[in-house]
Amino acid sequence: MSRQANPHKARELIQRKLRIRFYRNKWWKFPKFKNDPKWRKPRGKDNPMRLKLKGHPPVASAGYGTPVVIRGLHPSGLRPVVVSSTKQLEGLDPSRFLVYVSSTVGLRKRLEIVRKAQEMGFRVANPGGA
Repeated sequence: MSRQANPHKARELIQRKLRIRFYRNKWWKFPKFKNDPKWRKPRGKDNPMRLKLKGHPPVASAGYGTPVVIRGLHPSGLRPVVVSSTKQLEGLDPSRFLVYVSSTVGLRKRLEIVRKAQEMGFRVANPGGA
């Protein structure tokens, strides 16, 4: 299978993608973890989560990775590209790329980039004041 998927097939794959949330060990048990249960690797010698025992949350590992074909794609199936000038739009294909206008661009230039991108047929993810 090629590394560049058809955007329609990619969109279908993205929707079927396994979405598991990995939380730190015993996040449900201690109030200090309830507000911030983000992932921490279990490192204890007898830690049941590290040992992958039944009844404990999943541990982030290689098998949970996103398929190569859809890795880094926007949910629309297009590859995101950050653009900071109208010149950068010239070498891109509207059917494969989704345009994000760089956050460092001012309003006047942003309006110019968004107008040019829409004329060329691009989807702009963050048009801002446009």
